Amino acid sequence: MSVLSHANAQLAEQSNEKLNNVTLAAAPFETYVNDDGEPARVNELVFTALAQSGTDANLKVMRQAFLGSAVRAGRVDGEYALLDMGQQIEGVITSNVFLPLYLYAASKDADVEQIKIFQHLKRNRVAIENRFANTPNFRLIKDIKWSRNPSTFDAFRQLADDRAPYLITSELLIREFNTLLANDREETLHYSAKPLMKSGFQLAIRDDVPNAQKIINNFNTAVSAMQQNGQYNKLLQVDWLRKDINLDGIADYIGHSDITRASSLLKTAYNLDSTPTSDDSVFVIDGTVFTSKAEAFNALPNIEENSIEAEKRDAMNKGISLLDATTYETLLRRW
Repeated sequence: MSVLSHANAQLAEQSNEKLNNVTLAAAPFETYVNDDGEPARVNELVFTALAQSGTDANLKVMRQAFLGSAVRAGRVDGEYALLDMGQQIEGVITSNVFLPLYLYAASKDADVEQIKIFQHLKRNRVAIENRFANTPNFRLIKDIKWSRNPSTFDAFRQLADDRAPYLITSELLIREFNTLLANDREETLHYSAKPLMKSGFQLAIRDDVPNAQKIINNFNTAVSAMQQNGQYNKLLQVDWLRKDINLDGIADYIGHSDITRASSLLKTAYNLDSTPTSDDSVFVIDGTVFTSKAEAFNALPNIEENSIEAEKRDAMNKGISLLDATTYETLLRRW
């Protein structure tokens, strides 16, 4: 049995066993964690993975200041978007990283592409969200003039108003903001040659919650299967993902025919692990493994051959950012 089919078999087996209901909370994080119907990648990923692994979940969004005390006091069973930024959290069981977070330096100036480490930003003013700045990992970074902001919008506004020439934010948020800029025919942001810091989202459940370890184990299995069969592409709204799916130490390309097109660029693939690609990388489309790029691309829809309905869907989805265009319109005017 292949690695892919084995993961799917495990998922099918565990989903037949219903575990207890859990209430999990997270702080708002634009395009990742939201409520009121706003785009929320992490909400969708966690809810789907828990449901497929046999756990009912109630996901709540609350202010960061109340989150830790809510978990400790037992008002919620844990966190569903825990970011390990050097903080020690006791009394919880954590999952594997289900979505890596890559923090880059971004700027209007192309010189940022030469930056590879934080020391290259010394004595510069750098915009950053409080969720990162107020963590041990960032407090250890000296000689940078941090311009702290309570939200993603405020951090981008520092850049738009030229109050800070640099911004530290996530790769996916840079992509979303660049989509807004491109749609407005503005020059897109440049960003550092490599991520300056890596973290990742984890599920964390208090160790006194019944079946906590089993919930975590089943969640890990469900996530692995979803990443390999292309379901993650749809939930993340990312054309290509990269991950070593056959355990040979080489990253493979994963796509799904509902979102990935032959015109989608492989270089934009989002890394789910740290393995490199090579000529031996395989392609996985809708859970089917292809050993050649040509075969994989032939399995993807061709817009010219699609139905009218599919063509309309592609047109509607093209160039849509998960950041709200109306909210960010004021920033684009200042660009």
